[in-house]
Amino acid sequence: MFFAACIGSIFAPEENPEGATGSAAAFLRLCQRAGVPVAVPGELASLCCGTPWHSKGYTTGHRTMAARTLQALWEASDHGRLPVVCDASSCTHGLQQLADALPEPDHARFTSLDFVDSVAFTAEHLLPALPQPRRLARLALHPTCSTVHLGIDNALHTVAAAVSDEVTVPDNWGCRAFAGDRGLLHPEITASATAVQAKEITGRTYDAYASCNRTCEMGMTRATGRPYRHVLELLDEATA
Repeated sequence: MFFAACIGSIFAPEENPEGATGSAAAFLRLCQRAGVPVAVPGELASLCCGTPWHSKGYTTGHRTMAARTLQALWEASDHGRLPVVCDASSCTHGLQQLADALPEPDHARFTSLDFVDSVAFTAEHLLPALPQPRRLARLALHPTCSTVHLGIDNALHTVAAAVSDEVTVPDNWGCRAFAGDRGLLHPEITASATAVQAKEITGRTYDAYASCNRTCEMGMTRATGRPYRHVLELLDEATA
């Protein structure tokens, strides 16, 4: 089942010649193209991974959202039979941390759920069933803090390599310090955190720029002046 991250709805995708659709729409099209059926919770618009509440210290809100989200995902995943796939790495990581806000009696249901990032799911289940992608010459790739926590950097590189002959992860890549709303309220923090990496990126020309989390893409776009997009958007276009 698919849990579309709310940041994809809040922040519009980067404009592109193919038309801006975002990572959620791209993932659903890839699943359809690969012949993989997808279930979506009916109440998705009222659910959240809980990260905004947790990061702000709003413990009551975090507990309320965790309980609501667990119940919806438990039912939509057929009591844990289906993996729960999310299209933003920070939100996938947030879903994996929901147990911290759940009462002890709910832990058994929580541990029955399998939370998978859309990039990892695509690398394992969709790529083998998709048409041969049209390839770019060079792609700049930005991993995220969450891909490190999730252990999916290899999956991210696999998907990127499926659409480009050369994939470059900058030597100086690191956290872009967007940190939820920090990059909106204090852009100078993001500018400082990305300065060295941005200089490395802008020193070469690439056919595309990719990451796997909308706010990280926004931070890197701002820092480099280059259009960073979710890697699944690139794969969607390359296999259309």
